[in-house]
Amino acid sequence: MDIVGPLEKSARGHQYILVILDYATRYPEAVPLRKANARNIARELVQVFARVGIPKEILTDQGTPFVSRLMKELCHLLKIQALKTSVYHPQTDGLVERFNRTLKGMLRKVVNREGKDWDMLLPYLLFAIREIPQSSTRFSPFELLYGRHPRGLLDILRETWEEQGVTGTNPIQYVVGIRERMARVIPLVRQHMERAQETQSHIYNQKATARQFSQGDRVMILVPTAESKLLAHWQGPYEVLEQTGPVNYRIRQPDRRKKEQIYHVNLLKPWQDREACVSQTGHAQSGPQAPEPGVAISPELTPCQVEEVNRMVERNRDVFSPVPGRTHDVFHDIVTEPGVAIRLKPYRIPEAKREAVRLEVKKMLELGVIE
Repeated sequence: MDIVGPLEKSARGHQYILVILDYATRYPEAVPLRKANARNIARELVQVFARVGIPKEILTDQGTPFVSRLMKELCHLLKIQALKTSVYHPQTDGLVERFNRTLKGMLRKVVNREGKDWDMLLPYLLFAIREIPQSSTRFSPFELLYGRHPRGLLDILRETWEEQGVTGTNPIQYVVGIRERMARVIPLVRQHMERAQETQSHIYNQKATARQFSQGDRVMILVPTAESKLLAHWQGPYEVLEQTGPVNYRIRQPDRRKKEQIYHVNLLKPWQDREACVSQTGHAQSGPQAPEPGVAISPELTPCQVEEVNRMVERNRDVFSPVPGRTHDVFHDIVTEPGVAIRLKPYRIPEAKREAVRLEVKKMLELGVIE
């Protein structure tokens, strides 16, 4: 289960999509939401459970709506085990992530120019996905869930051409037929899924490197930066507390908000202690080389690293300057659609940051960066 959005606000006020995918049958549900909060998600989940039954497990990421008190109470009431993915590792719920990309790609192809009708088109896209055989199971999600082929548009067209009549079926015979059909289908589905998993595992492991850590090892963690979730860098070192699974480790991180966190092994690498700079070669100097004015050198660097930074600054004095330069060699044109007004919603600057913004604008005016 996952949340897609925020999307373009539809004419009916929807901005999010609650995506629910059954791992056994690959049967998808996509529900438009006005707000992605726990109350709306819980209400829609009850509607889905009323149609297809209550699951034993639900796998989600660690988003705020999924770890709320209301969701915990709902899972406790319905005896559902709530499973969570490891942080910064969406591959844990890769099936849903792949479906999200497929659904958004289909929406982009069918929405109107303004993009205000995407919520009205969801049922049609879902039906198209449900009636198509899935690559790993070789059966359609609809057939695996209901035990019969869906009656789609092509079936209606064929019936029109052939003028087939509707034949009645005894309810008992219908149920028995469904059970016999599912008994034949389920072993085939398992066989096809095992083959697909073996193929995908072989392709993935061709470039994978096995890594193993022990309790007490020091590691680096790849996490998004505070400025942007799209940018990540290595932080650490942190201590490995225990191995919680084949590829997951519990890490102690005393300088972060959550002191202990489980990470996937792909986000970890061994910490390498830097060797001290024992000997240096080069020209003798009477004292430490002074850095370029305006270039701040971190006091945490070793003497060897400071020396390397100073030499690099000395070689590139025109680059390491406190005053920004200008160039007329590069231009950037923003092309917009003729006759279409582009409106951006203004955002209020927080009171705590207004003084810093004012000083930054003043500095850019003095340097001539802006006018």
